[in-house]
Amino acid sequence: MILAIALTIAGSDSGGGAGIQADLKAFSAMGVYGCSVVTAVTAQNTRDVTMVHAIPDDVVAGQIAAILDDIAVDAIKIGMLGSPSLIETVAHSLRNFDGPVVLDPVMIAKSGVALLADHSVGALKKHLLPRATLVTPNLPEATKLVGNGEALDQSDRLLSLGSKAVLMKGGHANEEICTDWLSSADYSVQLAAPRIDTTNTHGTGCSYSSAITAGLSKGWSLPYATRVAHGWLHQAILRADELNVGQGHGPVHHFHGMWA
Repeated sequence: MILAIALTIAGSDSGGGAGIQADLKAFSAMGVYGCSVVTAVTAQNTRDVTMVHAIPDDVVAGQIAAILDDIAVDAIKIGMLGSPSLIETVAHSLRNFDGPVVLDPVMIAKSGVALLADHSVGALKKHLLPRATLVTPNLPEATKLVGNGEALDQSDRLLSLGSKAVLMKGGHANEEICTDWLSSADYSVQLAAPRIDTTNTHGTGCSYSSAITAGLSKGWSLPYATRVAHGWLHQAILRADELNVGQGHGPVHHFHGMWA
């Protein structure tokens, strides 16, 4: 058996709907073995983030080194990074990793709590965007990174900062059809699906980027991995109300294809 292995470098969500918990669920749902590096511990549920505790930079670096020194990781997803120094630490720790890197610029929680300070945005653009195989911002995150504009204009600006490809997620728009755009220097691919009427969308961004990372860890092309992840996530949102977890924004159903 040839085992695909993916690593998530992200914050922990005690409610289990987003962060490394969502990442590992997405890896498992896609048939990939998951490793994790914890960058922050949050006190969080479906309604709010009440506390955030950053893990020291050297401990994050130690986790990354321990995994990469022993385990043959095929692809890496990067999520919540709270400070410029941690961003630099992660970039330095991955200097010898030559596989795909998916950067999900986690900035604001579903509850509205800021997870990335404004003064950290410059470090993200300088140290990690040039390293990214794919960056996956939603519309507010893209605006924080490159300013206002149409989605494809924002994609071009992100590509100019060094990312090899950009997935502009349309979940924050208001149209009945939710449209994402996958762009690189060579192609622009539209992924569209009907918007689903549910409040249970906690962790969609984390899960989407992790499902793509799982596909890349299997050796799939980026367009194919993104299409598969897009279809999987649509079903995870469509089936989310079956879970009935919490009293706020509940999680998507990562295991909709496995659980009865």
